[in-house]
Amino acid sequence: MSSNRKIIHIDADCFYAAIEMRDNPKLRDIPIAIGGAASGRGVLSTANYIARGYGVRSAMPTSVAMRLCPTLLVLPGDMNKYREASSQMQAIFREFTSIIEPLSLDEAYLDVTDSDCFQGSATRIAEKIRSRVLKEIGITVSAGVATNKFIAKVASDWDKPDGLTVVTPEKQFEFVSSIPVKFISGIGRVAQDKLASLDVFTCADLQKLDFVVLQKHFGSMAFRLSQFALGIDNRPVMTSRERKSISVEHTFSADLLDLAACQAVMPELLVALEKRMAGRHFEAQLSKYYLKIKFDNFKQTTIELPIKNKLSNAIFLTLLEQAYARFRRPVRLIGVGYRLSPPEPHQLLLPFV
Repeated sequence: MSSNRKIIHIDADCFYAAIEMRDNPKLRDIPIAIGGAASGRGVLSTANYIARGYGVRSAMPTSVAMRLCPTLLVLPGDMNKYREASSQMQAIFREFTSIIEPLSLDEAYLDVTDSDCFQGSATRIAEKIRSRVLKEIGITVSAGVATNKFIAKVASDWDKPDGLTVVTPEKQFEFVSSIPVKFISGIGRVAQDKLASLDVFTCADLQKLDFVVLQKHFGSMAFRLSQFALGIDNRPVMTSRERKSISVEHTFSADLLDLAACQAVMPELLVALEKRMAGRHFEAQLSKYYLKIKFDNFKQTTIELPIKNKLSNAIFLTLLEQAYARFRRPVRLIGVGYRLSPPEPHQLLLPFV
């Protein structure tokens, strides 16, 4: 299945910051970021590449970013502008294929296997999309072209910013073998350290590892790791599906040792959740708060609470306390989100406030 498909992954370069620099050229040569104020325990959504040169990153507390880069200009952002640019990108995508899976406002998979554009050349389609986005929207996007979603996504990040990486079927195994294991979704710092203890640093190393050993250390995750290490990913590009939840989660580079440490990272997660919600119009379907914790021993617990009144981030902190109390041990992953109920026929989806 994989060798016959043509998948493109498009990812805008520092999207929010790029829109701001487009609209105000004076910002192009200085370090900027989008996020909350340092005085209010703000967290960054993104930063331009000049700021990243100082070590500034998305999901970083603004106060930390300001210490790394004292001249950093932090802007509050304008979601209306970002949604408009996202809609323009989606319109360009639809000119080449109807099989599109948006991942966020600035990122999407495209299946162009059966596209007639450019005689079916996925590379030329990706090139044209990139030039159209630059000309019509005024920002750059990076693209990866491959036979499946996993490789296409890694490829789009291979030559950022403003890059295009094409992985042909003939070069696929060679490319996959060179991929560091940290590029595999779900492999955080703790998992990287475990793999390093097994002398596994790249997918080539992972290919050589006995599956029994891999399963002993990673349980049910082992099969997916072994498949990705070989470049196997048969997941289809999903144009529509009944979504049951919307959430974000993060595997931490070092285990969070106590409840206070868990509470300290919640603002970053909630900012990421707000970004994931932006422009998707799920607000009328939100039915429950949802929180997940995975502990250092890989045991995990989830906790939910019906949404009765106006949304409140404070509820997530209450759920965190309750979930942590079930095991009271170091935490390697936290996820937050909402459960969704099916939309009513002709239901009006109201803006998120």
